[in-house]
Amino acid sequence: MDDTKAALLTRLQGLRRDLLFKLDGLDEYQVRRPMTPTGTNLLGLVKHTASVELGYFTEVFGRDPGWELPWFAGDAEPDADLWVTPGESRQDILDLHHHSARVSDATITQLPLDAPGEVPWWPPERRRVTLAQILTHMLVETARHTGQADIVRESIDARAGLGADDQNLTPRTPAQWQEHVARIEAAARAAVERGQE
Repeated sequence: MDDTKAALLTRLQGLRRDLLFKLDGLDEYQVRRPMTPTGTNLLGLVKHTASVELGYFTEVFGRDPGWELPWFAGDAEPDADLWVTPGESRQDILDLHHHSARVSDATITQLPLDAPGEVPWWPPERRRVTLAQILTHMLVETARHTGQADIVRESIDARAGLGADDQNLTPRTPAQWQEHVARIEAAARAAVERGQE
């Protein structure tokens, strides 16, 4: 595998791990509960991301997904891939995620970056793609949903980043975080008051 493809694959694998990390330590309600006005929830983000990735790295390149995704059927309700029904377990979604990752990694490993594919659900003028384009598309898609999961998780229990040792977070005590947030809130209110003068 060439260095570019290996680096892209490694990054995608890291994003997948980061997304799953957001489920750690949460109960069934917490991973499923809607946290935004549009219903965004952690386990739904995992379900959606795994489902989309599986389609892009199999159907687009004429490969067998090896997993039925009824939430993408023509008669499925809208957004059925973005939440988890009571009949679907957390383990079901994790199994789908791991299957999707294995199958996708096989496609990425076995095909060259210029391998042609076709995305049947895209407009006709954009359907013809290469593995490089789809890999880039899925990196962006996974990063976006992992970022959403960051915010959702922080809204549930204030757990931010990738844990206590995350070097991207400034080390602060809970009281220091409260002071920091209060200062940002005060700055936002002051800006509004200045704008009204």
